[in-house]
Amino acid sequence: MPELTPKTLDDVRRLLKDIPSPDEAAISHAREREPRLTKPQGSLGRLERLSEWLSAWQGRHPPRIQYPFACVFAGNHGVARRGVSAFPPEVTAQMVANFEAGGAAVNQLCTAFGVGLRVEAITLERPTHDFTQAPAMSEAECAEAVALGFSVVNKDMDVLCLGEMGIGNTTSAAALCHALHGAAALDWTGPGTGIEGEALAKKAAIIDMAVALHLDAATDAIDILRRLGGRELAAIVGAVLAARLKRVPVLLDGYVCTAAAAVLEAQKQGALDHCQVGHVSAEPGHHRLLKRLDKTALLNLDMRLGEASGAVLAVELLKAAAACHGGMATFSEAGVSARKD
Repeated sequence: MPELTPKTLDDVRRLLKDIPSPDEAAISHAREREPRLTKPQGSLGRLERLSEWLSAWQGRHPPRIQYPFACVFAGNHGVARRGVSAFPPEVTAQMVANFEAGGAAVNQLCTAFGVGLRVEAITLERPTHDFTQAPAMSEAECAEAVALGFSVVNKDMDVLCLGEMGIGNTTSAAALCHALHGAAALDWTGPGTGIEGEALAKKAAIIDMAVALHLDAATDAIDILRRLGGRELAAIVGAVLAARLKRVPVLLDGYVCTAAAAVLEAQKQGALDHCQVGHVSAEPGHHRLLKRLDKTALLNLDMRLGEASGAVLAVELLKAAAACHGGMATFSEAGVSARKD
């Protein structure tokens, strides 16, 4: 395919204008096969809808999950120095080292479920600007991070799981949601790594201050990402966009990951149709955001770890959906009498 990697934020806007639709032929084949399988129609519930969704966005029938892949993006935030997290900013780099050594939860989950893993640390030595004082990123910095995310997507992936690591990034996620969807800053603000009480109220006040500074000056959702996001959030935006263009279904992780992707939906309705949300985070803002996006997470396990953990867990549901749809016998093949209408 021709070179599409965005070099500027205007390139991102341009690519979004002409994103592919679901594959109608694959959908038709899925809908034709499903009622003929040896089960009462609808008895596999959401698995039936997931198999059709996979066909639609993989652009083939039957769907398959043989090459699932996860990518975790890491970035540092200038606002973290304001005490919005229970952990210091140095933990971002320390956790990246843990990922690379195979010691994190996502490493164990990827190994358990046969999911490939890539970790991208994005200039951790250079945090974003404190967005209560200035835009988090320049246009060039934001575009560079988007391009990095865009570059990790391989069209041979059967599904892409996305996650993040970055001390302070629930503050960035809440600021994005507040700017994009309104309500009160406190409605989008959660404990993140474990803050509560006065520290939580301070975090909400910082988010309120940041959005008040940037909202009127922002030109669109992409510009809001530049002003209030982080490099790892911008990379997620790039990966979600590339996956749409390359027909790779996406499993989003928790609050931060979904908040980043929501920038695309705010910019163009339907931009997240190729995405499922792996789990609903214990972060209260995630529940609110999923309602705004009209998405229902696949799992609810009271998790709030990030690092693609919930997305990778949900891969097993996609495997189950594809296996049942593609492997079950039809009524005629099994010699089972079909329902009488």
